[in-house]
Amino acid sequence: MKIAVIGTYPPKKCGIGTFTRNLVRAILANTGEKEASEKMMILALNEDNSDYDYPPEVKFRIRQNRQRDYADAARQINFSDSDLCILEHEFGIFGGDDGVYILPLLHKLEVPLIVTFHTVIREPSYTQRSIVEEIGKKAARIVVMSERAIEFLTQIYNIPSEKIVLIEHGVPEHEKISRKNAKESFGFDNRRVLLTFGLLSRNKGIEIVLNALPGLTEKHNDLLYVILGATHPSVVKHTGEEYRNYLRRIVKTKGLDNHVYFNNEFVSEEKLFEYLAATDIYITPYLSEAQITSGTLAYAVGSGCAVVSTPYWHAQELLANGRGRLFDFRDSDQLAGILDELLSDDEKLMKLRGRAREYGKKISWPKIGRQYLDLAKYVLDHWNKEPETVKQTIDLALMPSYDLTHVKRLTDDTGIVQHAKYGVPNLKEGYCVDDNSRALLMSLLAWRQNKDKDSLDLMPVYLSFIHYMQRGNGNFRNFLSFSRQFLDEYGSEDSFGRTIWALGYLIRWAPNDAFKQTGREIFFNSVPYFRNLESIRGIANTVIGISYYLKDSPGDEAVSGHLKELLQKLTDSYKKNRSMDWKWFEDKLTYDNAILPLALFSAFEITGDKELLSMAAESTEFLESATFSKGYLMPVGNRSWYTKGGGIPEFDQQSIDVMAMILMYYRAFSVTADRLYLDRMFNAYLWFLGENSLRLPLYDHETKGSCDGLESHGVNRNQGAESTLAYWISHLTVLAAQEKELLVTKIS
Repeated sequence: MKIAVIGTYPPKKCGIGTFTRNLVRAILANTGEKEASEKMMILALNEDNSDYDYPPEVKFRIRQNRQRDYADAARQINFSDSDLCILEHEFGIFGGDDGVYILPLLHKLEVPLIVTFHTVIREPSYTQRSIVEEIGKKAARIVVMSERAIEFLTQIYNIPSEKIVLIEHGVPEHEKISRKNAKESFGFDNRRVLLTFGLLSRNKGIEIVLNALPGLTEKHNDLLYVILGATHPSVVKHTGEEYRNYLRRIVKTKGLDNHVYFNNEFVSEEKLFEYLAATDIYITPYLSEAQITSGTLAYAVGSGCAVVSTPYWHAQELLANGRGRLFDFRDSDQLAGILDELLSDDEKLMKLRGRAREYGKKISWPKIGRQYLDLAKYVLDHWNKEPETVKQTIDLALMPSYDLTHVKRLTDDTGIVQHAKYGVPNLKEGYCVDDNSRALLMSLLAWRQNKDKDSLDLMPVYLSFIHYMQRGNGNFRNFLSFSRQFLDEYGSEDSFGRTIWALGYLIRWAPNDAFKQTGREIFFNSVPYFRNLESIRGIANTVIGISYYLKDSPGDEAVSGHLKELLQKLTDSYKKNRSMDWKWFEDKLTYDNAILPLALFSAFEITGDKELLSMAAESTEFLESATFSKGYLMPVGNRSWYTKGGGIPEFDQQSIDVMAMILMYYRAFSVTADRLYLDRMFNAYLWFLGENSLRLPLYDHETKGSCDGLESHGVNRNQGAESTLAYWISHLTVLAAQEKELLVTKIS
């Protein structure tokens, strides 16, 4: 069996790297292989501009912030002879928001995956939770190093307990070094040594120990506190040696110069075990309980040290049953009392060391390596036997429940606010007719399906806003400030067309006559402006609105004439730009693309013109080939456009593009009853739930809103009206399609 391992790796100075190397050696020790490069393939994480002299087993380097490297790494594993992949997961070592770049890599893997979580957060951010949940879906097994981590993964992240395996942090085997010889080698002879080691940062709590020393040193004059370890690289990058200098000032102020020794060095394991051998008491004074795993603590216990620690999560478990002593967070006095007790009683110290040493024998790296190897064999043997997750189009039970909480949060007595800061309305940006038209459409869809009172109550707010924004010539302003000041003379043709769409739908499906007549009045005031439209998206949106109107009033010859004129402009544009390899309305794919075929499908329902249906189907197929090329929906990124002959930009992906695809497929299915359109519609909807380029959901289950877009580094967490309405319109359309599919099935 050959194993691919993803993580940092020496000579990079990093705790995860040390763990990865020790795991590789421990697995090899149980196979009889000498050369790591024969049985292991390491894919090492690098800072973008770093270049390390790696050993032969490192076959590929992933630059932290280069997304292409992650895709290349997945291909490297898939095309190698690796049977299985182990991922060492820590949020900070991967690129993107909270390390999101690792998700597309994992999604592309074709071999079974085991993940070791080095951090499990009790109160995760939106992105952290999404990443862990997605890893939980992909991994065959997840390894954690504490019982508390299992509790968090099952209760907070909803990962099945049968997927989770507890394997403790390994401790290297080493030759026993006498305390006397170790102390002499460092010049610590005749000193009682306290030790804290690890990369230095504020959360280590070293000052708690320093504040405990003055009283102790009066009674134990031979006491020496060794602070071993370089400052964490990220700390140095942002604040330099500010924390170390702060500690040095405490030492100077309290007169501890003869009792504190700083060694600003990232030491080798061999040297570290010499320090541990020279240690009388090891201390971890961390400031917070939120530490699920501590490699430094495991090393200290495994080396048979007497350990005193604050009760962070890993310490509570590892030091249970008399293997160490705990003191309260930030309590220097309590720490001083425990240290005095132990330093004054050699028998108590010996008992602590003995219990720790016995436990350390159980977590030596060779034994931990055997557990990983056995797990890898089990996963490999059962991977194809375990029931695979069947990719259904969509499971309605897994869809979020219908909930307009965020829509109502964004709506006041004027209309729906355009933008939000995360899930909070951003009143500075005011309102627009675009979003209020979408909101009217969404509330009508919701009323049709659910007879929902909330949606009925919201309708007159949005309709009133549209009425307020209409000019005397039938066109509309678009932007209004929060103080109700007009911010433009006229809106875009897009916003005009979207408003006509919403009004046409209202006329077709109004819940009462008052709303219908108001909608008709605004609609007919706009009709003279139809012939002025030149933008094909403005035209397409208007065609959709007219089509809904004509379903309600099929005998209106004047409006039918306008429809014919607008369709002529749309089809002329298609014929002008179409070629054998480019079947589209323009020489580029930009935004809201699916609106164009949707307009033709909608018009076909009114006119019965087979040429419109042919163009709609052909352009849909072309759009599909560009946006579903990777097996999931990847709408054209708004960072640039997909120009004929160029490449397809992946980011920034927008919710309205996805909504347009869903509506297009729904209308195509309604027209043709072709089940393939319905399948595509369901797959497009899953973009909101995480079937996308970064494997991150856009829908926020907490706020009931939808994030504003998918960017290269993660999701745009702002949840404005456009994206939230795009989600709920899509959601309601999927439910309507499910109902329609049942009707079609019954009829057939």
